[in-house]
Order: sequence, then C-alpha cells, then structure tokens
Amino acid sequence: MAEERRVVTVGGKGSSLSSSSVFEIANGLSRPRIDSSALSKVSSSSNSKTSNNTNAPTQSSAFSVLSNLTPEESKASLVVLLNKLLLSSSSSAAVTQLYDIILNDVSSISFDNTIDGVSPGEFSVAAISGISAILDHRSSALSVIIDAVAALSCEALGADISAFNLNDSGDGSTAKDVVSVAADVKILLNGSKFVNKNSDELAVSSVPVVHGKFREICRLLHSSTRVQLNSAVVSNSGSSGTASAMCTTLFSLAVALKDLGNISYNRAKRTRDDEISAMLQKECPRPDQLKAVFASLVSAHSDEEYVKFSHDVNSLLMMVEKIVSWEALAAFFSLEEKDFISGNTSVCEDSAKAGKKGGKKKKILGKGTTALLQFLKDRLLSMPIQTEAFENLVRHFSSLLDPKDSGFGTLLRKVKDIVESNESRRLPKLPKGTRDFAKEQMAIREKAFSIIVEVFKRHGASALDTPAFEMRETLMGKYGEDSKLIYDLADQGGELCSLRYDLTVPFARYVAMNGLTSFKRYQIAKVYRRDNPSKGRYREFYQCDFDIAGQFEKMMPDFEVIKILTELLDELDIGEYEVKLNHRKLLDGMLAICGVPQEKFRTICSSIDKLDKQSFEQIKKEMVDEKGLSDEISDRIGTFVKWRGPPVELLSKLKQERSFLENNESSLALDELDTMFKALERSRCIDRVVFDLSLARGLDYYTGVIFEAVFKGATQVGSIAAGGRYDNLIGMFGTRQVPAVGISLGIERVFAIMEQVQKDKNQEIRATETQVLVSILGDDSALAAELVGELWNAKVKAEFMIHKKVMKHIDRARDSRIPWMVLVGERELSEGVVKLKDVVAAIDYEIPRGNLVNDLCRRLDM
Repeated sequence: MAEERRVVTVGGKGSSLSSSSVFEIANGLSRPRIDSSALSKVSSSSNSKTSNNTNAPTQSSAFSVLSNLTPEESKASLVVLLNKLLLSSSSSAAVTQLYDIILNDVSSISFDNTIDGVSPGEFSVAAISGISAILDHRSSALSVIIDAVAALSCEALGADISAFNLNDSGDGSTAKDVVSVAADVKILLNGSKFVNKNSDELAVSSVPVVHGKFREICRLLHSSTRVQLNSAVVSNSGSSGTASAMCTTLFSLAVALKDLGNISYNRAKRTRDDEISAMLQKECPRPDQLKAVFASLVSAHSDEEYVKFSHDVNSLLMMVEKIVSWEALAAFFSLEEKDFISGNTSVCEDSAKAGKKGGKKKKILGKGTTALLQFLKDRLLSMPIQTEAFENLVRHFSSLLDPKDSGFGTLLRKVKDIVESNESRRLPKLPKGTRDFAKEQMAIREKAFSIIVEVFKRHGASALDTPAFEMRETLMGKYGEDSKLIYDLADQGGELCSLRYDLTVPFARYVAMNGLTSFKRYQIAKVYRRDNPSKGRYREFYQCDFDIAGQFEKMMPDFEVIKILTELLDELDIGEYEVKLNHRKLLDGMLAICGVPQEKFRTICSSIDKLDKQSFEQIKKEMVDEKGLSDEISDRIGTFVKWRGPPVELLSKLKQERSFLENNESSLALDELDTMFKALERSRCIDRVVFDLSLARGLDYYTGVIFEAVFKGATQVGSIAAGGRYDNLIGMFGTRQVPAVGISLGIERVFAIMEQVQKDKNQEIRATETQVLVSILGDDSALAAELVGELWNAKVKAEFMIHKKVMKHIDRARDSRIPWMVLVGERELSEGVVKLKDVVAAIDYEIPRGNLVNDLCRRLDM
C-alpha cells in the first residue's frame, strides 16, 4: 500500500509557501492543492478582466524557459509560478494549465507550448525562485550534515582539533557562525581519544571558517527565498532587477559551496582504505570538476543568463553533496569494520561479546560521533541488502545522505538532537559585549589597579563605592545623544531603575544627597552601555575615576587631574600617548562666531565629537542634512576644527583672533586656559598635551576644560581616558551648585595595550605569587597540613602537593614558576630534615626540620 503523501496548500491567504514544500512537491513527496478561495478569486478576476479588456493584447511565455532544467527544477519552477499567479489573481486558464502539468508528468512538457498571462521575465523569476527554494532546502540540510561528517573525519584521520578551540570574544570581532560551527564539532567529538594524534592540516583547521561562512549564506538565502516564494508576479520591466538581486545571493552560495567541496574532498582522499580510495577516485566528483561547473556558472552570471546560472549553482550543490557523502563513507569505514553487516548483527553486540572473550579493546570515540555511527549502522542493518558486495553496501550508505530519501529527515533530526542534547550539550556562552579574564589577564589587571590606586592616593583621594544601578530619572538627560545607550532594568512593579552608564553622575548624586561642598574621591567599578560591541568596545567594562568637587584656586583642580592623567599613563608604561585638550566655553564661542544657533550647540558638539572616527565631509553632511545647518556655517566650523598644536603656541594664535576676544564665552575660556597652561609648564607635563579645537566630548554636563588621552602605538584602541569640568551637574540633584572636575580612565583599553606589550616583549606572566611549593612524596596529608600551615602562619605564600613521583612536583613548580620547593619523603622524615630546592638554579639544600621557617624567610628576604 502506497504511503499517503502530504498535501501542500498553494495560494491560500493564511498559508505561505516554504522551500521545503516546494522541494517535496518537486520530488513527488507531497502533492499540491489549490486553496478554494484563491481559485474562486482568480475566476472572478479573470471574468472581470475579460469583460473590460476584450481587445487588450495578452502576454504569453514559452515553456522553453525550462528547457535546460532538470525535472525537479522544472516542477519547482512551475509550483512557484502557480503560487505567484494565485497571489496576483491572474488568469484562471493559466492557473488551470499549470496545475494540470504539476499533477502530471513534468517531463512530458512541450517546450514550444506557451502559457498565457505570463511574460518571459515573470517566468524566469519564477524559475529562479523555484531553483532557489531547492537550494535553500538542500543547503540548510547540508549545513547540519557537514559538521557531523567533518567530526567523523577528524576521528578517522586522528586530526589536530585545536582550530576548534574558539570563543566569542564578545566585542564583535569574531564571526558568530565560525564560533558556532567550532562548538558543534567539539560537542560531537566530546570525549574522543581518536583526535589530536596527527599534525594540523588545512582541510581540518579551515572547517570553522568555511562551514561558518556557508551557514551565514544559507541563512541569507533562506530569508530572501521566503520573500520571493510568497510575492506576486513582478512586472516584466522589474523582473530583470529581481532576478539579478536573487542571483547575487546565489553567487555567494556558489563560492561557499566550491570551498566546502574542496576541503571535504581533501579529507575524503586521506582515507587509509585502499578499496574505498579506488572507488572514490573513480566515482567521487573531483575539485577540477567543481572548478569547471563554477566557471560555467560564472560565465552564465556574466552573460545575465540567470536561469542557467541558477541551474549551474544547483548542479554544483549536488556535486558537493556527493563529495560529502563520499567523505562520510570514507570516515565511516575507517572507524568501523567493513564486514559488520554480515549476519545482520549490530556492532554493539559484537563489541560486547568480544569484551567478554577478552577481544579487541573498545574504541573510545566522541559521545556525539558514537551515537551517530550507531545510528548509521542501525539504518544500514535495517535495509534489505541483497548481496554482501562492498559496492552494494556503498550504494545503500550513499542513499542515507540523499535529501530525497525517506530516512534523510530522521538522520537530520538525529544530528540536531546530538548537538542539542543534554548529554553532550553546548558550552554556555557569554552575552555579547562581555568577556571572561583568565588568570594571566587578571595578574595584569591587578598590577594596573595597584598602580592606579597608588597614584590616586598620592593626590589625597578617598575611595567611594556606589550602586551598580541608579534610579532611571537620575541618569536620564545627562548624556546627550548617548542616553539611548543606557541599560534599563525591567520594571518589577516598583522603582524604575537603570544600570549606571558612568561613575560621574552617581558621584554627583552622592555629593548632592550628602550635602558635601568639598570632596576628592576615586572609584574603580564596572559601568554598562548598550553599545554595538567592536574591537576594544564592550557593554560591560571598568572605569577608574578621579574627581575633585568644591571651590578651589582658579584652574588648579583642572591642572591636577591632567597631571594625574599623565602620571597614570607614564607609570602604567603603555608607550606613546597624547592628551588632547579643549574648553567647552571656547567651543561654544566658536560655534556662535560661526553662526550656529545656541539651541543647536549641544547637538553640533555631538557631531564634531565624531571627527576622530569620520572625515569632516561626513560630519558636514550630518550637520547640514540632519541638523539643519547651512553649508556656509558648516564650512566655517570646518576651518576652526582643523586647528591643533602645542598649547601655548595655539593659545597665542587664538588671542590674536579678534572674534574670539569679543565673544564673552571664548574670552573667558582663553583666560582660564592661559592659567592652566602655565601650571602645566611649571610641572613639566605640558609636552604631553595637544590643544585641539576639534575635541568636543559629546556629554551634556561638561562646562569648562575637556580632555581626552589617545594612545599613539601600534595597538588601535582609540581613546584611553577622558574627562573635564562639570560645574552644574551636582546642582541638578540638590539646591546647591558645587563645581567639579574629573577624569575617567578607560581601563579595558589600557589592559589591551598592556597585554600586547607583554606579548611583544615575550614576557611570561605569573598568574600567582606563590613563593614555596610544599611537596610530600607519599600520601601523608597531615604532614602537608603541618608544614604548609607553619609557612602560612609566617606569612609565606605557599601551596602544597601530595604525590609519590618527584617529577610531578618539579613539573608543577616549573609550570607555575614557583621559585622554591620543600620536598619531604620517607628518608627526610626518618632523618628529621627537609630538602629545600632552588627551582631556577636547580640546587638542593638539606636543613633541619625545625629551621624550615626561619631558613626560608631568610632566603626570601622576609
């Protein structure tokens, strides 16, 4: 009794046509049914058009569009065209004609026949859409299967899988699909003893990148195909553009398929089985054949023969499917005995029997690949194989990977289940824009924090800590256009809160709440921004802030924070940097002189602040098109923002500009800068400062001096510190205005520079400060506790290890770079001594047990 085929409704208002449905209909796995309401709508529309346009010419198209296509591609094309005609309420005659052809044998179509109401361009778009649906369905399936096959090959080849040790960096610099492929293959290989036996080779190490790119393009193809399958017919004039746009995605797919086929073939040909190798050379498509098909499709695309191009891409896909099938076959029979099929006995049962009889040692494959191999064996065992000829077995195996085979869907689900199962589940991942820090990185961070805190305390600052989240009303309206980056917390039926965006606003809120009029504080804590992660830009990161609030001598707090900034960057020893400096009042005066309305000062400042990342032409376009400035005003701004140079020299030049002296804001700013530059000169740090009129700092709360430190070395990280004066911010939270100035060090970017410096100098980083390893050569844990307890009580940094083999202890000390060891074995115990070992010099000393602590402290200069 024939299996009942699934029915796919075409043209229904509430249903959409999918790539899987087109594939199933094209291969006879499902049958189409026209939605009755769509059919009646077509009929009424056709009658209306006939009565109103009795003399109108009718477009027609020949079926020759399908002449070079396979029956599968032709039927898919007609199904898509049928759906488009139904959605367009086209001629009922055309709909009936197409429906009859689809229900019957497509191969019997006469290519000289025509279909009315459809232009050649519309027919071509439908054909490309139909082939795209097949490509979408088969490519999506292949993107799952190829990872599983690659995992089997890794075990069959004993491959080095270090290339799969990838993690999402969190800053957007790592392709997500590449990381995802690496994670899936590692899940399949979890626990395998068959990998990492041979050296790295390109066909394995390139899997994450090649498979990841294929995944990305499959997703793009699925999105564009879904739209085309469920859109009405386009006009003949618009069909060319639609076809070209669709084939752009297919071209990317073709490139990815060629790369995929090449690395799959290179893994397959490495098989150690002579019989399979001979068959592979004879029957498996080769890279030169892939190259020939790719050249054909490139030529068709260049000649704008888009239907032929789509057909060639599908031909390339089928060739790659065959290559992957052969790779799977080669890996399968490299890992399993070829005669396992004999007697219809499962290998698991054979292995169990062999184990009882003391037979061959059980293979330890990955948890995922073991389950996959057993599934494939069970499927083969269930097939009615007539002969035991190996060629017959190969044919049956290949059918398992055929998308048209009834069991293929089961295999696909099995692979997905293995990858997603709890038994070998995917490692948890970090949220985008965040990262973990390993012990070596933490050693660098702790060193940096200690330097920063020491500098802050040198200047008389007290530590302060504030909550990680604030009332939403506290943060809003303080950051200009960047307010959209604030992380809002979900409303739990109480107060509306947000994660802090910086440490300055919480500091201002604290000063106002506590009625302080003078406070010099530092704070090192995490802040949060809903930004797009990029290299050096995160959503969670540390800031190190130093602020001075209160009335002091004119410009002296401003001088001090800049001096602190230069001390910090010098003592962190990151290399060359410069401190760009400007004044908000000077900037406002410049904008007024240029003719910018006062209400637009802040928004224009936000535009100018982007000049370190964009050209002035891009900024000008933003100011004119989006913010309403005239070209003339924008050009005046462009003249001034190019001014930069040594502080005293540029200040002198500005004082000669009459317009700046006549403007009250800029005149006051020049006077304040004169005072500060003199202080910086006398303190010998002005050579680090550059006066730069393009520096704007987009935050709304700045009122005076603004500055920004930029690293000038090879590591591109952008701004590493910034700050300025904010005299009105504290007053927003209370009744009293308290002037303040502060600096914020972007410590995450400084860390990136320090890590690169360490790497460039080939410096090894000690993750711990352990001075002594207490090594017990045996199993006496009480003795270990006694000795290490004495050292801890004497404030010696010590660890202990209990193991019978002395080299295990020495390796531990060397790996952790621990300078001293205390070794105690049976001989030392009986003689009442301990052995001290200088690990670096490889010199041993015997000392009395009672002198251990004093002797060690002396050698450690304690």
